Amino acid sequence: MKKQLLVLLSMILAFSVILAGCTGKEASTEDGNTGVGKGTALELWTFNELHGQYYEFMVKEWNNANPDKQISLKANVYPYDDMHNKLLVALQSGKGAPDIADIEVSKFPNFLKGQPQLLPLNDVVEPEEGNIVQSRLDIYSKEGTYYGLPFHVGAAVIYYNKEILDQAGVNPDDIKTWDDYAKAGKVVLEKTGVPMTTLESNDPWSLWPQVAQLEGSDDLLDGNGESNLDDPRILDILKYQQNLVKDGVAVVAPGNGHHAEEYYGFMNNGGAASVWMPMWYMGRFTDYMPDLKGKIVIKPMPAWDEGGPRSAGMGGTGTGVTAQSENPDLAKEFIAFAKLSKEGNIQLWKQLGFDPPRSEVWDLPELKEENKFTEYFGDNIFETLIEVKDEIEGVNIKENTPTITDVVNNQVLFRVLVDNEDPDKVLKEAHDQVK
Repeated sequence: MKKQLLVLLSMILAFSVILAGCTGKEASTEDGNTGVGKGTALELWTFNELHGQYYEFMVKEWNNANPDKQISLKANVYPYDDMHNKLLVALQSGKGAPDIADIEVSKFPNFLKGQPQLLPLNDVVEPEEGNIVQSRLDIYSKEGTYYGLPFHVGAAVIYYNKEILDQAGVNPDDIKTWDDYAKAGKVVLEKTGVPMTTLESNDPWSLWPQVAQLEGSDDLLDGNGESNLDDPRILDILKYQQNLVKDGVAVVAPGNGHHAEEYYGFMNNGGAASVWMPMWYMGRFTDYMPDLKGKIVIKPMPAWDEGGPRSAGMGGTGTGVTAQSENPDLAKEFIAFAKLSKEGNIQLWKQLGFDPPRSEVWDLPELKEENKFTEYFGDNIFETLIEVKDEIEGVNIKENTPTITDVVNNQVLFRVLVDNEDPDKVLKEAHDQVK
């Protein structure tokens, strides 16, 4: 059996390498990449080209600040699924893994099963623990040990099209609760003929933030890491969203999600008056919806009950050091410099437009300097983040997270929002399937 498993893993690894070499710009940059900097060689795998560019920038900063600990970084970019599969096989087989790896949050639990082949990062996290939004550290931990470092808070906010709201006579600052939001949406629809919002039917970014906002909720998973889809409050949220669609206040996102080309075109043409997404979605506006520049304002999400939490930390990428690294201490120091340090967190905003996990930098002058984001959204972006600083609810990431998000994304949302099925029936079937 062990021999058969090893053969299977080897085949998967070989296949993933072939796939990575056939995908153009999104393929591995491994061939011909001599690395950035001169010094101890470290290899990094990521699935996001912008992440790779960020690390290359930060290794130059590191080398300038650490002349006695020079690094030569080789950052390889692979397609999303290929990279995670390739990394999992390399770690399971005990060979071929890089020193450092980016792992997307919904995939991260797969790398914590059994004895993790990622190294504990407590030695670099604990000195900075009081400065970092704790919920962003917790999602990459297991039994009190940290295995990944965050890129951002991912605070969920609402992006309002102020031009449309002004036409309807609606002030976004008057919207305090989700009931207020639904009522305001009816006014917007009546006055302008434009729906208030869009909802995803193939991704979790419409549902998950609203679930995470629930005080005392165990999120999509309960405290034991099992399905929480039988929670009546999750049912209420799905009914709320379904009613928005029935009333015309919401429409299912063209292309079914907020990352589809059809959706970008729809919103760029003023297709809906608002959308709730994490702050990292700012880059989608600036890059894909240029005609909305100067029209979009960022506000806290409404609460379920007035005075309740108005945000939740969504999405993310945990950066870890693999057990196969030959220079683990240096690798740890570097990723801590890039993602936990004050300097690194300033650059996370400047280079990537992320809301940094180190909250003390949010009101620094460097984060108020003009860039493409302030030009697009205005210069008060971080005022919203500071306003909800103590209301950013965490999410429950456990081993079953990949399974339950797959079921929600591929079955629950489409059946409820597109096929208009009974949410109670759909959730019960989904809960039983996951269990």
